Amino acid sequence: MSGDPPLALAVVVPTFNEAGNVATLIARLDVVLAGIAWEAIIVDDASPDGTAAVARRLALTDRRVRVIERIGRRGLSSACIEGMLSTAAPYVAVIDGDLQHDESLLPRMLGRLKEGGVDLVVGTRFAEGGGTGEWDRDRLAKSRFAAGLSTIVLKAELSDPMSGFFMIEAEALRALAPRLSGIGFKILLDIMTAAPQPLRVAELGYVFRERTEGESKLDHVVALEYLIALYEKLFGRIVPVRFALFASVGAAGILVHFAVLTAMFEGLTIAFAASQAVATMVAMTFNFWLNNLFTYRDRRLRGARALLRGWISFCLVCGLGALANIGVAAFLFEYRNMLWGVSALAGVLVGAVWNFALSSRFTWGRY
Repeated sequence: MSGDPPLALAVVVPTFNEAGNVATLIARLDVVLAGIAWEAIIVDDASPDGTAAVARRLALTDRRVRVIERIGRRGLSSACIEGMLSTAAPYVAVIDGDLQHDESLLPRMLGRLKEGGVDLVVGTRFAEGGGTGEWDRDRLAKSRFAAGLSTIVLKAELSDPMSGFFMIEAEALRALAPRLSGIGFKILLDIMTAAPQPLRVAELGYVFRERTEGESKLDHVVALEYLIALYEKLFGRIVPVRFALFASVGAAGILVHFAVLTAMFEGLTIAFAASQAVATMVAMTFNFWLNNLFTYRDRRLRGARALLRGWISFCLVCGLGALANIGVAAFLFEYRNMLWGVSALAGVLVGAVWNFALSSRFTWGRY
């Protein structure tokens, strides 16, 4: 409204299955941000528990609450990017929706940015005044190990590069947006490494809280996504990360193929053709499930019908890829007089690119 003070701060809250926490977080923001013109942007990846619906009910009576519900895609980093780009506020903060970050730090973050001299303020568990709460030694060791790995790609000193709690000037974020990968769950690492020049960073300590509602999102797949994000920053411009994952799954599928073939042909003395056919189907099924779980996690197929249709299309794509592999290898060997090894390798590469391109479009694509 025309009489309202200009918007000063947007708080972006990426969520997945946080229906029990959204109202509490908004109530806490209302207290700690008193006197500041703010808005909360809930970016929800179509949570099955109805997080987006809960946020909409709040928005009916509180115009400071906005909701972005994403359909058919997932990922914390990309959710944060969409939320941060959707506001007109001059400053944007990112905070988890699980209440484990200390929202009372937000006014201090805003004040530090307004003082000037810094581009980014990070809430850290490892600076003075910070702590990890009730973390056990194993979890603390894993966090510090991941933070140590991040120094390979970071352009600035940062005690807690794994933090998901920070504030940045919106103009600086918009300038960096075209360079962000949106991969994985560590958006701070993405921002820090995307900057052409090292960002000026201030760190403020806070004590990490224990979750009281919902379930932790930390799992082995999330850890893998962190490694994927590091790979993307180091080698992504040479070999795209999704193709690297697809090729790695394909290599694992070759091992599965030969394991099944050996067990059936050598162990069970089943005819070679039958053993080869079964081994091929098992390997393709293995590749489909692994790609669905890892390579295309942000487009993961769910439900029996979608999985069946995806598996059939993947098998058809790979069948055509095998024909392309054989055709290219035979052509190079018989008509171009290339060494058989070189010809075979060329065929494998063509088949891999074919499988990747078509399965990306027809198996995990969006029409």
